[in-house]
Amino acid sequence: MLVDNGVNGDSRVQKAARSAADAGWEVILLGRAPTGKPETWHLGGAEVRLLQVPLPMSKRPHEFRRAWLRAPLAYPPTGIAAHRAQAVKAWRADLRVRRAELTAARKGGRAKPSALSWSTLRAEERFSGLARRWVSLRHRELTRARRGRKLDGPWDRAYTVFWQRMQGLGAWRRLEPGLWDYELGFGPVIDKLQPDLIHANDFRMIGVGARAKVRAAAEGRRIALVWDAHEYLPGVQPWRDNARWLPGNTAHEREFVPYADAAMTVSGGLADLLQQEHGLTERPDVVLNAPAVDESVLDPGEPVPDIRARCAIGPEVPLLVYSGVAAPKRGLGVMIEALPELPDAHVALVVNKPDSDYVRGLVARAAKLGAGDRVHLLPYVPHHQVVRFLSGAQVGVIPIQHWPNHEIALITKFFEYSHARLPLVVSDVRTMAETVRETGQGEVFVAEDVADFVRAVRAVLGDPARYRAAYDRPGLLAGWTWEAQAEVLDEVYARLLPDAPARPASGGDPAPGAAPASVGVGS
Repeated sequence: MLVDNGVNGDSRVQKAARSAADAGWEVILLGRAPTGKPETWHLGGAEVRLLQVPLPMSKRPHEFRRAWLRAPLAYPPTGIAAHRAQAVKAWRADLRVRRAELTAARKGGRAKPSALSWSTLRAEERFSGLARRWVSLRHRELTRARRGRKLDGPWDRAYTVFWQRMQGLGAWRRLEPGLWDYELGFGPVIDKLQPDLIHANDFRMIGVGARAKVRAAAEGRRIALVWDAHEYLPGVQPWRDNARWLPGNTAHEREFVPYADAAMTVSGGLADLLQQEHGLTERPDVVLNAPAVDESVLDPGEPVPDIRARCAIGPEVPLLVYSGVAAPKRGLGVMIEALPELPDAHVALVVNKPDSDYVRGLVARAAKLGAGDRVHLLPYVPHHQVVRFLSGAQVGVIPIQHWPNHEIALITKFFEYSHARLPLVVSDVRTMAETVRETGQGEVFVAEDVADFVRAVRAVLGDPARYRAAYDRPGLLAGWTWEAQAEVLDEVYARLLPDAPARPASGGDPAPGAAPASVGVGS
């Protein structure tokens, strides 16, 4: 299995690797070490290997050049600016100590410092002040030059169109060359493992998997390739602020999707879009981002944290929880703005980066509204603890804004809140709003509308039992489990590897003398 991240925090990938191993497949999950230091551990029977994958090609050539015309005084982008700034600080720190020594000597009655010592010190202090201002100026100019070159101007749009017309789908090699870093980091490891199947997660890894398949075919080996699309790439908000990122990654995905022997994705709506977008002969299999509810994966010696204890509040306090990535398009601001109208309620943000600028801004806004003590920042818990952790809240909130990908799928936290049996308050993005209205498990509000959000929260807090009762519907939660999704995953693998040795129906070791199919990087 291939993924472009550090595995931790990616619950879908973790669950897929673990469940495939439980089903009897030999699984090696390859990810990218976020610290640059290789790591290895196990998820159940799956082996995780984080590779050292440098990303030098993700930088553009202009990031290595000086902006002579726009900022002639700027330092070159070599790292010398930070060195010079630190050197001046060290110099001035040394001067402060020397002044302190001369002052102490004069007050202590020891040998009186000479006039020359004081004159020399004062001259150096004046000169260091000038040096500090000069270094600061050149540092600011470097920052300005970098901000002024974001690859989003008319020239960059023209550059993008030119290469799209010249190279078609191959234009990604010019527009997003950083994709080669993943090929160079993962490719040699894949070739050495010689897997029977590769499970490539999302748009960066499809190219890595496809090229490995081609190399294997040249050596007379067959690799089955599964493409797992986590989202609809053309509808993604670009991860980098430039005109080339989305066209480059989209071209890369379109070039290599035809190499996939099977595709899977997170929702029926997205499966239909992908089939239409890529002209797939078969509709991708749907593997929902549902939580694992099998208690056997829990470590009995590992207690599940109490969300209310972490917030230091009692059981009677209304607690609204948001769990997931914290970003502006997730719409978390509406929860903060609503706090003055919900004076008894507390908000728990269980987010990936509690110390990010965006989250700090939310906390600062809450403080300005007089509600800073009612906002609690909490880190992630292991994916198999999420449901029980969230169950201590009173309302599960999903305030996401209207983006194409938000409209077409039920996201992970939707299923996690549901299995925690939380009444929901969700924004009116299409698929999620339709589901909540149909099941009656919560209230829908107009995205980014604070007043309507307050109305929805008050309705749920006023009669929580009514909304929780929706989860008693026979079969509702049973279909929203990872255990059900793992069966689909196993069927896809078995279909692509019909000659694989027989595996126990419930997973475990293969029959004596039969080696499990090598789905090393693929699962």
